[in-house]
Formats: sequence, C-alpha cells, structure tokens
Amino acid sequence: MGLRKLRNEIGRKLKGLRIEKGISQEKLAEYVNMSREHISCIERGKNLATVETLYNLANYFEVDIKYFF
Repeated sequence: MGLRKLRNEIGRKLKGLRIEKGISQEKLAEYVNMSREHISCIERGKNLATVETLYNLANYFEVDIKYFF
C-alpha cells in the first residue's frame, strides 16, 4: 500500500468513527490535543497521523490501533 492510499484510508476510517460517535472535529481535536485543522487534514488524507495520535484516537474510540490499518 502506498503512502497516499494509507493516508486516505486512515482519514476515511477516522471520519467514519467520528461521525458514528456524533462528535465534531473540534471536540475530537481537544481530546487528542491538536487543532481542528489538523484533524481535518488527517480526515482528508492530507496529513498522516503519528503513532501517538493514532494511539490516542484508538483509545478515544475504543478500537484497536490496528483498526486504522
């Protein structure tokens, strides 16, 4: 899997979890201690989340970190 495809897949899954839980990008950004803009960029596949960010997101959504891959 290429990096572009990986970024898009992680972003798609993140957005799906966020919408399913009914929370805004702002609230999610507060939890993982980053800006709403950064969350938006991850969801759109523009930025690749760090392992630490993915760990925090997985904990928040109560999924295994492997879910994103």
